Amino acid sequence: MGRMTEREFLSRSDDLLVDFDRAVHMFNEFVTGCRALFDLGPAVTIFGSARFDEDHRYYQLARDTGRALAEAGFTVITGGGPGIMEAANRGAKDAGGVSVGCTIVLPEEQEPNPYLDREIEFDYFFVRKVMLLKYSRAFICMPGGVGTLDEIFETGTLIQTGKVPAFPIVVMGYEFWEPLRAFLRGTMFKEGTITEGEVTPFYTDLPAEAVAHIQEAVTASDA
Repeated sequence: MGRMTEREFLSRSDDLLVDFDRAVHMFNEFVTGCRALFDLGPAVTIFGSARFDEDHRYYQLARDTGRALAEAGFTVITGGGPGIMEAANRGAKDAGGVSVGCTIVLPEEQEPNPYLDREIEFDYFFVRKVMLLKYSRAFICMPGGVGTLDEIFETGTLIQTGKVPAFPIVVMGYEFWEPLRAFLRGTMFKEGTITEGEVTPFYTDLPAEAVAHIQEAVTASDA
């Protein structure tokens, strides 16, 4: 089967046997992901835009955060691409930590960044997201685009509906996220579509504070 199977799968109705073959491919991606990630130990995934270069303040924030996580003993996982992902992986390597990239096949190829100890490539976004959630103890959400929002809200939905236990979500880049935070608290809470305590992101722009919050949550969950 060729690449771009997610696009083909979602674009039209197909012969049942063709969809069965795709389902087998999805299953194989799950197996490959489990085999590649099961031995990482405590890990944290960092999400964020691929479009920030190394001179941007958010790139530096992600690099500092990746370094702080590695110094605390966490494996750093990203989508393996440039921008925020590269910065976080680079920070982990700065500290001698383990740096992992879960890359995705896209119509316009995105090269893996050069700071990965281990790369796992996926065709299906949803398989990749399951793997990231399964093998991470927390998510850190840096400034990003639609993909970052997707990852934040899918995780929030799983927490809100009780599909996963309370899971640390750290949001960094306060200025960038403030309009969304205002919408959540000023509109969604007001209208009752979210209630207090269902999903509680932790906001900070300090890497040390982010790591301390994650460590505290991990210790509590392991107790």
